[in-house]
Amino acid sequence: MLDCSHSMILYGEDRFTPAKKVAMALAHLIRTQYPGDTLRCVLFHDSAEELDISQLARVQVGPYYTNTRDGLILAQRLLERERKDMRQIVMITDGKPSALTLEDGRMYRNAFGLDPLVISKTLEEVNRCRKQGILINTFMLASDYGLVNFVQKVTEICRGKAYFTTPYNLGQYLLMDYMNRKTRTIH
Repeated sequence: MLDCSHSMILYGEDRFTPAKKVAMALAHLIRTQYPGDTLRCVLFHDSAEELDISQLARVQVGPYYTNTRDGLILAQRLLERERKDMRQIVMITDGKPSALTLEDGRMYRNAFGLDPLVISKTLEEVNRCRKQGILINTFMLASDYGLVNFVQKVTEICRGKAYFTTPYNLGQYLLMDYMNRKTRTIH
């Protein structure tokens, strides 16, 4: 899951370009070294969409909010179709859910983020992931106290990992996590 909301380029720091490069590196690693594994790309913004990995280099940040819940819903649907033993979501984000698709299809937005309704609905999806045995590893590209708390709550619920990183060392953390997981599962 790759966050392509506007906050990924706010405050004079481009967090999106390094995140996109790391996603492309992970795709290359999987394709060349672990061809039995599958990598699917979910972009999340006002909503969520699956993106063919070959199109990843062309993706840009939009004037979007962050609908993490829709991203998790789509990721679960894609993982359900895969029928693999180890299913995980790798989420690269600045950690600030700020939008939600309501039951009637309308969009609920709060640019300040950490809205109680958005957070509670997003954490419900995290809990669904846990119940399905889906691990969520979050690579967090921001250090705001409230956002860190949200990502820690996601990690606690799904028993995943959270990496609080910068755009400069994101690749090291993400690729090492993937490689460590592969070496631990080889018998």
